[in-house]
Amino acid sequence: QNRADNEKVLLTSWLIKQRKLGNQVPRINSNTLDEINQHRKLSILDRVDNLLCYIVQSSDRIGEKIPRQSLELTAWTASVDVRETNFLIKHCIEKALIASDGENISITIDGLSRVEDLENSATDNSLCFVAMWFSTEMDEPYNKGIYPAVEKCGYTAQRIDKKEHIDKIDDAIIAEIRRSRFIIADFTSEPDKPRGGVYYEAGFAQGLNIPVIWTCRSDCIESVHFDTRQFNHIVWDAPQDLYEKLTARIGAVIGDGPLRR
Repeated sequence: QNRADNEKVLLTSWLIKQRKLGNQVPRINSNTLDEINQHRKLSILDRVDNLLCYIVQSSDRIGEKIPRQSLELTAWTASVDVRETNFLIKHCIEKALIASDGENISITIDGLSRVEDLENSATDNSLCFVAMWFSTEMDEPYNKGIYPAVEKCGYTAQRIDKKEHIDKIDDAIIAEIRRSRFIIADFTSEPDKPRGGVYYEAGFAQGLNIPVIWTCRSDCIESVHFDTRQFNHIVWDAPQDLYEKLTARIGAVIGDGPLRR
């Protein structure tokens, strides 16, 4: 029962995130469900933020009261049941983020300030960060596989070596990942020389709950570290193969982007 509840919460959280990003009718298939079940649950702070955003979205004016109990609020806060929702509401009341008269809740000035901070630091819904081996050997897989697949699905691919910047490379990478809707992490590498930077970037994105699509050329998949081999990698042989599989995976897991024509 607990496993079923957790899977339901993950799916609901994914659906709400898709709708917040403007994808009102996200496509769901077996690949989508497999990928979603590999995501971590929202953190407590993420769930609190979602509660505040829900109140703002559901209110026509500042200070308007909305019902304390609703299935939609339970879904937005990734709660299994009303008890979890009430726990989050209690926390927000103690932090003066919301007010309650018992049956209804409303957002406070501090709560509105928090929502504004979230909006100002929002991700770029069209951006996909690509973490990979920067080698001429990978130019064709990127130019004929990754880049066109991302573009076809309605997103913009960003590889840090292709962007002009004046920051330290690590700072630029972290900033781009924070802004991204999702990242593609390709673990193709030279023999016995794993791409440590790709592992770092994928892990950093996961820590921010940013979806990661894992890929690797077939001759390198056995060299992928066992800690990440548990994830469902796209194993490819040629750029066209990568393009086709990646297009399908992005469409199933992330959904159509805002630039899709």
